[in-house]
Amino acid sequence: MVKLYKPTSPGRRDGSVIEYKTKLTSTKNNPRKSLVKGKRSTGGRNSQGRITTHYRGAGNKRKYREIDFKYDKKDVPAKVESVEYDPNRSAFIALVCYADGERRYIVATRKMQAGDTFVVSETAKPKSGNRLPLAKIPVGTFVYNVELKPNAGSRLVRSAGNYAEVIAQDAGFTTLKMPSTEIRKVISTAWASIGEVSNEEHRLVTIGKAGRARKMGLRPKTRGSARNAVDHPHGGGEGRSPRGHRRQRTKQGRPTGKGQKTRSPKKYSNKFIVQKRKPGKLMRNRRK
Repeated sequence: MVKLYKPTSPGRRDGSVIEYKTKLTSTKNNPRKSLVKGKRSTGGRNSQGRITTHYRGAGNKRKYREIDFKYDKKDVPAKVESVEYDPNRSAFIALVCYADGERRYIVATRKMQAGDTFVVSETAKPKSGNRLPLAKIPVGTFVYNVELKPNAGSRLVRSAGNYAEVIAQDAGFTTLKMPSTEIRKVISTAWASIGEVSNEEHRLVTIGKAGRARKMGLRPKTRGSARNAVDHPHGGGEGRSPRGHRRQRTKQGRPTGKGQKTRSPKKYSNKFIVQKRKPGKLMRNRRK
């Protein structure tokens, strides 16, 4: 459930939070020490110290939970011990214990609870939480944690509330309808988990005030038109000047926003795309 506060102050008036006590096993559980490591904030800088992602920095310190995206422990049943919060991703995570005693973190499915079981196997039933090759998954099933190459680890559909739908099986490829409404083919020997990603209400949360965004590591964004011409393609000019060119651009000069296409026309994976994504309202209202 999303909790709305009483408007006791301007910041409280529009802010909302998820009631974690109704979603998680316990809100006071510390992460398992053997599955946690330190994480340094990059501030959006690369290994050369140059800013490659703008408007990031500071924020609260976080510990990184090591998530199992490869699921390489096959044919060993596992039991969910707890569902926990992870500050590094929008979805919840689950601490699972395999039958041989090993514990790992995985991305939790919707409605996953302590005591639930699942298995990673080619002969597993297509029920929520189980993981099996795409070729063994029936048409119409919702999947997440989808691989692009067999046993290379999950790459697609990992954020809160997302799922892809299996819509066809043909000639060694599985056709998936992605959360972006794009329809693409994935090799059928790649693996995927059954179900939907947890924390589906994440998209309904309103940050509410600037201070909360700063604690999340988000810094203020400056409009391109408010900058100097040397700093941004939209900058410069006297007063409130128009941008001077038809297409909206990023700081690096690449087209962006307003439904403009940014995908490379020669990208290697273009041959796997059956239908391009539908921008704008059609994509935002996919669940309706």
